[in-house]
Amino acid sequence: MSNETLFSKIVAKEIPADILYQDELVTAFRDITPKTPTHILIVPNKIIPTIDDVVAEDEAALGRMITVAAKLAKDEGISEDGYRLIINCKDHGRQEVYHVHMHLLGGRQLGTMVD
Repeated sequence: MSNETLFSKIVAKEIPADILYQDELVTAFRDITPKTPTHILIVPNKIIPTIDDVVAEDEAALGRMITVAAKLAKDEGISEDGYRLIINCKDHGRQEVYHVHMHLLGGRQLGTMVD
């Protein structure tokens, strides 16, 4: 396995988090500094530093991230009004943790995508 990350430690339950979903491929938990009323992070259990590091064998985990996002949006009561999914990549994309992760954001009207 690559170098451990904050997220890999959450996946391994070495660091406490409000985990909402976990299976063999992905883990979802609440962001500790939410930007919207619903702000959930969904990560592959395997450490993949950036989207540029994705390989064909990662497709199942990345697809699962999206289906889990849709399930959690329903569970959180935000699916009817809508929500946003964001994956940041590297410095210009404002990626802060180098372990691929998807933000599920919702619970209010969201602004424009890019300033």
